[in-house]
Amino acid sequence: MTKKKFKITGMHCTSCAMNIDGELEDTEGVKEAKTNYAKQQTEVEFDQEKIKEEKIIEIIKKLEYDAVAVNE
Repeated sequence: MTKKKFKITGMHCTSCAMNIDGELEDTEGVKEAKTNYAKQQTEVEFDQEKIKEEKIIEIIKKLEYDAVAVNE
């Protein structure tokens, strides 16, 4: 399992964060998503054999938010 943070723009409230978490956690290969509205980011734990970073970003963008991977 891999943990990766993504910077998200376009969230307006905590419901937006919950929306992102729900959508990601319903995706095969994603174990857990923790989106923080105040920090405007999400931390996703996922299996790189089943899902790639690009797909996670694509899912977030389909929800009409922008996302980029954070390099730590």
